[in-house]
Amino acid sequence: MGSYISNERPEPDKVLTDIADYVLNYEIKSELAWKTAHYCLLDSLGCAFEALTYPACCKMLGPIVPGTVVPNGAKVPGTHFQLDPVKAAFDIGATVRWLDFNDTWLAAEWGHPSDNLGGILATADWISRTNIANGKKPLIVKDVLDAMIRAHEIQGVFALENAFNKVGLDHVILVKLASTAVVSRLLGLTKDETINAISNAFVDGHSLRTYRHAPNTGSRKSWAAGDATSRAVRLALIAKTGEMGYPSVLTAKTWGFYDVLFKGNQFKFQRPFGTYVMENVLFKISFPAEFHAQTAVEAAMTLHAKLKSMGKSSDDIKKISIRTHEAAIRIIDKKGPLHNPADRDHCIQYMVAVPLIFGRLTAEDYEDKVAADPRIDALREKIECFEDPQFTKDYHDPDKRSIANGLALELNDGTKLDEVVVEYPIGHKRRRDEGIPELIKKFKINLARRFPEKQQKLILEKSSDFNTLANMPVNEFVDMMVI
Repeated sequence: MGSYISNERPEPDKVLTDIADYVLNYEIKSELAWKTAHYCLLDSLGCAFEALTYPACCKMLGPIVPGTVVPNGAKVPGTHFQLDPVKAAFDIGATVRWLDFNDTWLAAEWGHPSDNLGGILATADWISRTNIANGKKPLIVKDVLDAMIRAHEIQGVFALENAFNKVGLDHVILVKLASTAVVSRLLGLTKDETINAISNAFVDGHSLRTYRHAPNTGSRKSWAAGDATSRAVRLALIAKTGEMGYPSVLTAKTWGFYDVLFKGNQFKFQRPFGTYVMENVLFKISFPAEFHAQTAVEAAMTLHAKLKSMGKSSDDIKKISIRTHEAAIRIIDKKGPLHNPADRDHCIQYMVAVPLIFGRLTAEDYEDKVAADPRIDALREKIECFEDPQFTKDYHDPDKRSIANGLALELNDGTKLDEVVVEYPIGHKRRRDEGIPELIKKFKINLARRFPEKQQKLILEKSSDFNTLANMPVNEFVDMMVI
C-alpha cells in the first residue's frame, strides 16, 4: 500500500489563538502599566529626536521614491516627511532604535519592546488622518498606549523562556510578531484575520543575528527593528484584504517553524499575557549603551570620580576586572579591533574604558573621532571579564531581574581599589523613583536637539500630564512634532 499525506486543514496553533485573544479581548486595568507606557512613549520619541542629529540615520529616511506624496499619510516625528504607513513605520522604528538608547527587556531572549512604536504610531496616525478625511473620529493617544502595552507584553513574554539567539535568529522576529498583532487590532481586523496576519509573521524569513556579533557587527542593528515593525504593518494590511493564513505554521511536521528554525522545540511560556512586561521594562536613562553593560558603565563613572579624588587618572590603571553575568560574556565581551560605532556600543571593554578616561559616555563617544584616542584601546587591553554564577542566576530570577556588574581596579603603584558593584541600573523598576525624573530630563534634552523653544514648550505642556495626552487625537499629537 502506498502512503499519503493528509491534507486536512488543522485548527490554528494555540499560540496563534492565544495572541489573538489577548490582543482583541484582554482588558488593561493596571495603572502602573498605563503610567509606564506614558513615560515609554516620551522616552522613545526622545531617542528618535537624538538619532535625527546623525546623518547615518537620516539617510535612511523619507519616501522610497523621492517626491512621493501620500494623501493622509503618517507623519514621522521630528521630520517633515509624510509617508505611507509601511515606510513611516520603518522611519519611526529606525530613529527610535538608532542609538541603542530606548527601553530594553532581558531574559532568555533580549530586545527592545519600544521598537514596536514604529508600526503602532505610523498606523494610528494614518488611520486618524484617513478617518478625519472621511468624516470619522481619529484615534486618541490612549489607543497608542494600549497597543504599546500589548506589544511589550507579547514580545517580552515570548522572550522570557525562548532564546531565538541560540538558534541564530535575531530578536527583531519578536518585534515583527508583536507589531503584527497590535497593528491588526488598530486596523480593526477580526479574530480570524488577526490569526492569519500573525501566522504570516512566522512564515516570513527572519533576520540572522550576525550583524550584532563579531566579525560582522554593523549598522543594520540600528535599522533592523524599523524593518521588522514596518513589515508587520504590511502583513496586517495584507490580512485586512482577506488574504489567507497558515494555521499550523508552527507545528506542521518538517515544514513548520518549530522543525525548520527552532530545532524541533516548541515555545515555552512562563506566564500568560497581561501587563507584566510594561510594568517591569528597563529604561536606558544615563547611557546609550547595550543594556548588559549599563551597570558596568555606572560603576566606571564612580571609579573615574574616585581616581580623580586621588589625583590619578586612567593612565595610572594597571588592570581592570569586570565581574559580570553570562549574557554579557556571550554578547559584548569583545577583543580585537572595533570597526564602527555599532561595533563599539556592543563591546563592554569600550563602554567601560571611555568613562574611566573621560568621565562620560554619550552616543558621540562611539564615533570615529573619539575612538581614535589611543588611550581607549590601551585600556581595553587591560580589561578582563569573568562570569559570576550568582549574577547570572539573579539575572534570570523573575523577582529580581538584575543586570549586575562589578568593577575592580589595580593601579600601577600596586594600589587596589575596592570593587564597585551595581546590581540594578537606574532604569530598573526597583529604581523608578530615582529614574523617572532623570528620564524626563533626558526627554527635555532631546526635545531641545530638534525643536525651537516655543515648540518644545508646547510638546511638554500637552504631553506631560497623562490624561491630557491620553485623550489627544493621534494626528494632533504627531503634528506637534513636525519640523
